[in-house]
Amino acid sequence: MSLADLTLDQWRSFDPSTARRLAQEAAGLVYGRVTAVETVEHLGGPLHRVRIERDGQEFALVPGGPVTLGFDLEAWRPTPEQIADYNESVEQGFGYGPDLRAHLAEVLSPRRGAVLPTVLMAVEDEDLDEDLTELPADVPAALAARGLRIPSSDEWEHACGAGADTLFRWGNDCPLDRIPYGDRTGPHEQPNAFGLRIAYDTYRAELTSDATAIHGGDGGESVCGGYGNLLAWLPLATANRNPSMVEFVYGPEGDGVSDGCSVRPVLTLR
Repeated sequence: MSLADLTLDQWRSFDPSTARRLAQEAAGLVYGRVTAVETVEHLGGPLHRVRIERDGQEFALVPGGPVTLGFDLEAWRPTPEQIADYNESVEQGFGYGPDLRAHLAEVLSPRRGAVLPTVLMAVEDEDLDEDLTELPADVPAALAARGLRIPSSDEWEHACGAGADTLFRWGNDCPLDRIPYGDRTGPHEQPNAFGLRIAYDTYRAELTSDATAIHGGDGGESVCGGYGNLLAWLPLATANRNPSMVEFVYGPEGDGVSDGCSVRPVLTLR
C-alpha cells in the first residue's frame, strides 16, 4: 500500500511507533524532515499528528480514503440562542433566508461522500503576494514551480473537519457574546485535529481548485457590517463555501480580484 492510499481509519488504528515510521517515510518522499509526531484525543479516540518541514515550510499529514463531507442539515438541531441571534440579524436585514436552516442551506456544501488521497498540507495558509502572483488563475502554476499544488474543495473541507460532522471543526456551537475577530481565547485559535491553523480568521479567504468555493473566511465582510454574532462566526464553518466571497473573486464584478485571499499549498505523496 502506498502512503497516498492510507485511509483515516487505518491511520487511527496505528500505534505511535507505526505512525512515526510512516511519518519518516512520508518525509522521505518529499525530501523533508519530521519535526513532530504526537497523539491527541479526537472524536473519542486517538489521532496522530505529524508535522514535516520541507524548504522552510511546515506541512501536516492529512490521511484520506473514503470520507463524508458537507453538513447534514436534516440531522442538525440549532440551539434557541442560535435561532434568536439569527433572527436578530434578519431584523437588521441580513441573512439568506427567513430562518437559520434556510440560511445554512445557501452557504454550506451538502452532505456527500468522496475518496481522497493522503497528502501533506501546509500548516499555515499563504497570502497571494508577489510569490504567488496576484490573480487566482495564476496560483496553480506559481505553486507548481515550487513542487506544490492547490487543494481541492473536498480536500480542504476534509483537512479542516478531520472527520467531524459538526458545524465548526470544534463542534456545533460558537461564542455568541462576541465575534471571532480579535478574540484570542475562542476555539478558532486552537490548531485543528491534524495540527493545521485553519478556519481561524474570517478575513482569511482560502482559494481551492473549485471556483465555486472559498473556504475559511469571507474577507471580513461578516464582522464589519453589523451582521450579528452568529453570522460573524459562520464563515469559519467547515462546509461554508462563502458564496458572497466567491462572487466577489470570480464573478463579473470581481474581475479576478484576489485581495484578502490566500491558499494552503499541498504536497502530493506518491
